[in-house]
Amino acid sequence: MLVARDRARLERIARDLRTAHGVEVEVLVADLSDRAATGEVCSRLADPARPVDLLVNNAGFGLRARFLDNDLAAEEAGLDVMVRAVMLTCHAAGRAMRARGHGTIVNVSSVASFIANGTYSAEKAFVTVFSEGLASELAGTGVTVTALCPGFTRTEFHDRARMRVSALPDALWLDADTVVQQALADAAGGKVVSVPGAQWKVLTAMVRVLPRPLVRGGAMRTLDRFRRRS
Repeated sequence: MLVARDRARLERIARDLRTAHGVEVEVLVADLSDRAATGEVCSRLADPARPVDLLVNNAGFGLRARFLDNDLAAEEAGLDVMVRAVMLTCHAAGRAMRARGHGTIVNVSSVASFIANGTYSAEKAFVTVFSEGLASELAGTGVTVTALCPGFTRTEFHDRARMRVSALPDALWLDADTVVQQALADAAGGKVVSVPGAQWKVLTAMVRVLPRPLVRGGAMRTLDRFRRRS
């Protein structure tokens, strides 16, 4: 089941998957910043007649400006998509999976969840900590929860946020397919927090032991550099 806002794109991906793999693909068009649309997704996840064994919460976006300079409606949409929708879909899927005695939830967070970089970091920090708490709650039920925390990954994310990140060294970039493979492997192994890439494992470990004032200052300087290039 594919969920996103763009029906044409979803249908194209669905056709590709059907042709390449001979699988059934269901399309559900929904804007997760809309409560009613999110409710439809949750109803589908909770449907006992059509069980979902793997939920991947991957919807999200970044905003280029600082919090006080952003449009508040855009900030609220980010909160709805990356916090509220994650909570609601996990509640629906988690209960259904627990009743069946098996299932997997992968919530896409970010290494940004370990630093202080505006509301995006705050929203992803929720995703990481929420996933850890839900994993503990579901321990022993046959249902696992994994927070996937990638670093810079080559997708459309930065282009859509109008962030120019071409100056970043190649060594920091991850390939999307590799990230997915690592996430699925870690989820299958019951790992609660997955950080793909050796470089990001090292950087994340450093951030977790550095004094918070240093982490806050470094994050803000990095964000300001992105803004100046945009």
